[in-house]
Order: sequence, then structure tokens, then C-alpha cells
Amino acid sequence: MTSTKNAGAVGTRFFTLPVITLVAISFMLGMSEFIVVGILPDIAKGLSVSEVTVGNLVSLFAFVYAPVTPLGSALSARFPRFATHLTLMGVFLAGNVLCAFAPNYAVLVVARIMIALVSGTLVAIAMTYAPDVTTDKYRTKFIAWVFSGFSIASVVGVPVGTWIANTFGWRWSFHLIDALTVALIAMMLVVLPRNSHLMKVGFLPQFRLFFDARIWLGVLAVVFGAGSSYVFYTYLTPIMRDEIHVPEQYLSIGLVMYGVACLWSNLHAGKLAERGRGVEPLYHLRWVFLAHGVLLCSLALARVIPVYGAILLIVLGMFMYLFNASSQVLYMDVAAEAHPGSMNLAASLNSMSFNIGIAIGSAVGGLVNDHLGLTWLGPFGAVFSLCAIATTLAMGRYLKKD
Repeated sequence: MTSTKNAGAVGTRFFTLPVITLVAISFMLGMSEFIVVGILPDIAKGLSVSEVTVGNLVSLFAFVYAPVTPLGSALSARFPRFATHLTLMGVFLAGNVLCAFAPNYAVLVVARIMIALVSGTLVAIAMTYAPDVTTDKYRTKFIAWVFSGFSIASVVGVPVGTWIANTFGWRWSFHLIDALTVALIAMMLVVLPRNSHLMKVGFLPQFRLFFDARIWLGVLAVVFGAGSSYVFYTYLTPIMRDEIHVPEQYLSIGLVMYGVACLWSNLHAGKLAERGRGVEPLYHLRWVFLAHGVLLCSLALARVIPVYGAILLIVLGMFMYLFNASSQVLYMDVAAEAHPGSMNLAASLNSMSFNIGIAIGSAVGGLVNDHLGLTWLGPFGAVFSLCAIATTLAMGRYLKKD
């Protein structure tokens, strides 16, 4: 394959067109994944199903996303990167088109499964472009910005999609995703490098990475961290509407404010990830998980003190992704040091782990909402935070090895 000039590595600018395109891909993946949270009531009404049933789409998406991501990422290492990237984007587009035209809930489920099958691998492939589009000194910044595409989707994409759903109908939110994805695919064809780094290691040997205890601790920390947030985040719109009593016309504004907090979280995560190598950055975040747990417990007060609840949601958004870049550093550093043939697989682990957390957290949230009500979502999320604290503490024994 012919190598494209590495503008990021040659020049001094970070935000080159290839970097912007990769961040934009994350934005589209995030908008497609999270849009259900913003338009959950609209889909439920449009398809004549309950909000909890629509909320189950979040769990389903994650349950498919999580196991498929490492398999797809390991397999993708055996094929030309750009062609694989473009093909998976085509499947992503087809899934969203099907969402827009789904005549019933069953077809919508199939469409969401299609999207989930490729989304994690698309994130992993984006991570592998790092040495080709930027320099080593911008490594954690690149990781943070790729993940920040999801937060930007929360700030701009999901609220805009929610407004479109409220104004024109929920299907038009997916039409918007379709149009933007077509434009993004065209951008990929113009600016992304065509060079590939084909792996010589076999498919199964890549999974030796999972025999490293540091990898498992990182996976568990992310699962618990994501689970703690998604217990309540899946039902963010109902919480704002029913617990804090935000008027319907201001729900989009509430989602924007929450998204801004999430964007700050992702960008600040990049700075936290610079505190060492290997397990060290994630180990230092044990106090972050503790503070998050305490705040989640206090979410039960939102119904009693709506103003406090509104402020608390913004603060919780600021905690939501603080561990993302640190966990990615852990996976990539451990792979580079001990399992260099497993770099593609390592690049997928954060997405895999986060979506296991989403699946478990949103499923628990559904049960809590069904049986106890929205008020108890925060305290149950705090249980996951306690598990994250225990996991990060266990990393201490590996500090000297890194």
C-alpha cells in the first residue's frame, strides 16, 4: 500500500485534517449510540412501547458491542486498515438508515445490533492511526480527543437530535446521522492515510494479552466506572423531567449542559493520563471514584431539592469519562511492553470494557427504575464506584513493574 504523508508527525500542528476526521468519526459513533437516550420518550410514543423497553436498546447495544469489539479488532489487524475502516463505516451507515425507516420495535432492534457490531472496531481502528497522523508527544492528547468525539456528540449531536425529534419526529434524528455519515465517508476518502500496519501474529495468539493481570484490572476498573454512570445516565431525560421537573421545552438545553460537562471530563482525562505510564495513571484515580460514589448517593436528593439535583447532574457529567484516557494508556503500554503483536486488540479494550459497563449499568438502572423508581438510581450507581475503588487499589502492586 502507498503511504500518505504524515502531516501530524512532520508539522507542529495537532489538529490536522486526518485528526479532525478521526475525531469526527467518534462524534458520529457517539451520536448514533447515545441518541436513544435523548429521544427515548419520542421513540416509545412513536412505536407504542414503554420507555423501559426503549431503554433496553441501550443495554442491548452494549451487550452486542462489548464481545464483538475485541474479536473484530483482532481480525481487522489481518486486513488492510483503510479498506476495512471504509467497509465498516458502510455497515454503520446502513444500520442508521434502517433505524430511520424502522416500522416497528423489532426492526429497530436489528438496526441497533448492526451498528453495535461495527462501532467498537471503528474506535479501535481510529486509535491505530495515532503514529501516522500525530507525534508521540501528542499521544495522550490524541487518545483524549478521539474519546472526546463521543462527548461532543453529547454536547451538540444528542441535543440537536432531541430538538429535531421534538420538532419533526424521531426518525429525522437518524436522517441527520445518515447525511453526516455520508459526508464523513467522503472526507475519509480524501484525507486518511492508506498505509497499513498488517500484523504478522496469528488471530488467537493476540489474545494472550488477556493473560496479563494488569489488563484485567484495567478492564474491571472501566466496567465499574462506566456502570456507575450508566445506571442513571440511561434515564437522564426522565430524571430531568420527573425528578428535577425541567419543562419539556428545556430538556434539550439540559442535555447540552450535561454534554459540556462530559466534554470537559474527556479532555481533562487526557491531562490525568499524563501522570505516568502503564497502570500508574489509573491507579491515581482511586480518589476520583470515591468522590463519584459519594455524589451518586446524593442524587437521591434531586426530587427533594431540584436545584441541587440540576447542579449535581452537571458535576456527575464532569466525572463521567475521567478514567478513559488513563485506561487506554494502560492497555497500550502493557501491550507495547509485553504483547506487541496485540496492539489492535489492546486499542479495542477501552471500548469493550466501557460497553460492558454500559450494558450492566443500564440493565441495573432498568430494574431499579421498574421496581424502586428513579430516585434510587444514584445510590445503586455508587455501588459500582466502590467496586472501581477496590480494583484501582489492587493496581498498586504493579506500580514498580511499570
